[in-house]
Amino acid sequence: MGILELLLIGVGLSMDAFAVAICQGLCMKKLNWRHAAVIALFFGGFQALMPLIGWFLGSQFAGYIQNIDHWVAFVLLVLIGGNMVREALSPEEEEVACAVESKLDYKQLFLMAVATSIDALAVGVTFAFLEVPIIPAISIIGCTTFCLSLVGVAVGNFFGTRYKKRAELSGGIILILLGAKILLEHLGILG
Repeated sequence: MGILELLLIGVGLSMDAFAVAICQGLCMKKLNWRHAAVIALFFGGFQALMPLIGWFLGSQFAGYIQNIDHWVAFVLLVLIGGNMVREALSPEEEEVACAVESKLDYKQLFLMAVATSIDALAVGVTFAFLEVPIIPAISIIGCTTFCLSLVGVAVGNFFGTRYKKRAELSGGIILILLGAKILLEHLGILG
């Protein structure tokens, strides 16, 4: 898996965090860059930590399913991406939980960071099956999520929730397409 694929996975995974960051920006009366950086650090940090945990878990049993690892990667990425697409197309609006008003609520921020990075745990398992070098992978994913979350807070503060659904939908489609690409490469259909 090359840098481009890792970057696309990072963008796809970070769309949940981006959407929540938009909501956090919406909660700010005036954009506070220090708070925005802390929010981005939480989201980026957990988005990097979860694939690392998944990779360690996946490494323990990767040898047992080596012959079907591409199918596992495909199924996991399609399930994660499909869930993101379903949530984006769902008519019901989630209530915005604010971790930032005049000061940061670290407990709320922690819970949101964990919730938005659960998908990354499964991707980490996939990385173990595909023998992806984990340090570059989590670095790219963490940095991508940090940057997009920082932008998300600013966008939310400026534009509101207008782009939340589009971000989630785009992220889901990216993960589904990457899952299909991995499967097609292993089946010899793509070079």
